Amino acid sequence: MGRIIGVLNYKGGTAKTTTVVNLGAGLALRGERVLCVDLDAQGSLATYLGVHYTYSLAHLLLGQANPRTCIVRARDNLDLIAGDEGLLRAEGELWRIDNRLIARRVLVGRLRGLEDDYDYIILDFSPSASLLSESGLLYVRELIVPVAMNYLALIGTRQVIQTLKTIGRVHGHRVRLYLIVPTFYYARLRKDREVMETLQRYFADKVTAPIRASVKLSEAPSHRMSIYEYAPKSLAAIDYARLVERVFRDGQKRAKV
Repeated sequence: MGRIIGVLNYKGGTAKTTTVVNLGAGLALRGERVLCVDLDAQGSLATYLGVHYTYSLAHLLLGQANPRTCIVRARDNLDLIAGDEGLLRAEGELWRIDNRLIARRVLVGRLRGLEDDYDYIILDFSPSASLLSESGLLYVRELIVPVAMNYLALIGTRQVIQTLKTIGRVHGHRVRLYLIVPTFYYARLRKDREVMETLQRYFADKVTAPIRASVKLSEAPSHRMSIYEYAPKSLAAIDYARLVERVFRDGQKRAKV
């Protein structure tokens, strides 16, 4: 059974989608079978990877398509279920379900069984709390939180932790905080070093090596490329490859248990 990982911060601009793309692409390059699922109505994942699709996650949630119909190939070993503005309507339909618990489990039911076909399923969450985000947290088993080097991103991280505590009281829910990924890091800036120290003080070994700020990383989406395709020798490619190695290594350890 594959690992189900969510990438979430309730603050925009933390490199959340960038992390989903480059973690997923890096694992795929290692031969792992990866499915990325976009829970954000902005549909950034499909845009980032230059993927064209007919059926999105919204069609799946509304019962208008099955999972296999919604899955499209993005790269070798890397598949995608796209998000788009249709998710706004889909979430509205979820709110119309009288039973909140049933509404939150629709996504779980629609995606059930895909973990048998993939080594990794990675969910790209919206930066705002929503019923769909709650549904995603009921599906994922591990959570990665990217944190930009500013105070507001730290607040978003605290909100994520509080949400995990709340959702953890739901019967049968098993999500855990897996990694904190510092992003947009400038080692020469005192502020960034202080934010890193704060993260390490509260989250210890859950904090990964930082993803350094990089012009190449900001340029890659406009070329519809992962950082490994666009600038494979860049600092950002090295940093994300290090993150991929950690996630992969942890998966290997888990498989041996």
